[in-house]
Amino acid sequence: MDTAYLTVAVVAVAANAFSGIGALVRLKAILPAMARANVPVAWLTFPIGTLKTAGAAGIALGLLGVPLIGTAAAAGLVLFFACAVHTHLLARDLSLQFGLALGFLALAAATLALDLAA
Repeated sequence: MDTAYLTVAVVAVAANAFSGIGALVRLKAILPAMARANVPVAWLTFPIGTLKTAGAAGIALGLLGVPLIGTAAAAGLVLFFACAVHTHLLARDLSLQFGLALGFLALAAATLALDLAA
């Protein structure tokens, strides 16, 4: 397994697991960003928290020997964060959370690209 892929994938798992669990437990710090982006708070559990956590679990499964699940999870996270960036742009929300969405999108895209190259 390529060192670059392993490093990026482990960071992606940790970041998405933390973010997904934070959404599932509805951290208070997330709520103002949800309001700025015009996203209903009810979406924190599903789809937001559930999909981020599932993406992290899928990439972890890919690292543990189920490569197709890891690839699908990385692709799913790319789509998820592309939609998140789009949502922030529609709301004209260029706050820190928009920057985080861009960072998570880049991380998911790098994970997918390195996975496909490996």
